[in-house]
Parts: sequence; structure tokens; C-alpha cells
Amino acid sequence: MSEHEIEDLVADSVIVLDGHTESHDPRVRDWLATLYDFQSGHDCSFTHFRVMDVLLRRGYTYRFPVDRHPDHAERSAYFDALTAFTGLRTFDEDSPDFDGYESWLEDGYVDPPFLYCDAGTELWRRMAAAGALHGPDAAPPRRTPLIEVVREIAVAAEKEQDHELMGMWYAFGCDTLLRGPAGCPFDVAELAEMSAVRDLRAVVRRTDALPIAQRSPYAVPVESADHHELEAWWWQL
Repeated sequence: MSEHEIEDLVADSVIVLDGHTESHDPRVRDWLATLYDFQSGHDCSFTHFRVMDVLLRRGYTYRFPVDRHPDHAERSAYFDALTAFTGLRTFDEDSPDFDGYESWLEDGYVDPPFLYCDAGTELWRRMAAAGALHGPDAAPPRRTPLIEVVREIAVAAEKEQDHELMGMWYAFGCDTLLRGPAGCPFDVAELAEMSAVRDLRAVVRRTDALPIAQRSPYAVPVESADHHELEAWWWQL
């Protein structure tokens, strides 16, 4: 069953970032990559089409006629027979290398009459190599820490007076927003010096969004957190 709260959170965040960032700011593309990477870690449906106009305009998703696919000439019958939304990556569940379906967007997807690919995927790389993408569109998204993206969301959400959005993000706490390979790798003193953390906490404090965060189904009680001291500090604004 899909985690609709996460789907709504990401879609609403895409909209608020797009609405409060200059139209040619290249950072938005990087932020979108981080948001969809976050969403991929949850049990979510495919939601790109909820905000596809933004994804296309911001250069995170690219759209082509289906016959522009690099394999179309060799597999025209296959592509011409597609009449519904289709992810193009195929999987062999019996293969010893099969490790699940997380990479299903890597070879793009078709929603007739168009072919789509997301920046950084295998099909995007092939389209760039074929000369279908140029300049910044042919450069991979830059890795951006989730905490930095959430800071930008909170700043934009404050302008919209969307306290729910900033509260829902704050609820995830240190272990999610600043996660490393083994959880949050920072101590309280280090967190307190991070500009993204300071800015996020300031917005939450100004807007009194903490009670919203505390009611979130994703809020982790301090006693259940991996790092009690960090989470205790996180909730003490």
C-alpha cells in the first residue's frame, strides 16, 4: 500500500520550490533529484505526472517522441505497439543478479505518444550521448544533501504560510534528514553550526510548526531514536 503522505509531501514540495525559485535557477533540478531519491526509499506509487509540467520545465524529466528512442529503429514493432504507460526496463526475476525493481525508471518510460527519461538515469545518459541533450541538460544532477533541500522548502513554505509542509518535513528528525551510512554522523555541536539546520529550525520556530511535526506519523519519539541526545535537541526549539 502506497505511503500517500510521502507522495503528497514530495509533490507539494516540488510545487512550492518551483513557485518560489527563479525560473532559470539550476539548483532546482538538483533539489528535485534529491526529493525523488528520498521518495524512492518509501513505498510510493509513481507520481511524476502529478507535477510533470514542473519536472519538464526544470529539466529533471525530458520528453521526446517515442521514435527518438535509441533502440526504436531495431525495435519499432515493440514501441509502436505500446498503448499505455510502460516502464521500459525489463527484469529477470530468476536471475542470480536480480535485486528488486528499484531501478525500473533507469531505461525510461513511455506514456504514448511520448518517451520520458529522468536526469541521471541510463536512458538519459544514452540520449545525451546521442546528442539529444546539450549543455546543462547533458550534465548529471549534483548531489545535494536532503537537509539543504528541506531548508529551501521550509523557506518557500513560510512565504506560502504552509505550516503543514514545513512541519511534516521537520518531523523526520536528524536520523532521516542528515542520515549517513550509519545514521546521523554528527553530534549536537556540529548540527548547531550547520546553516541549513539553523535556518530550518528558525523557520519552524517562527511559524510555530513544531506541534504539526509532533503529530506527524513519521515523528520518531526520542526514546525510540537511534541517537537520543540528537533527537532530544532536535525537538527542543
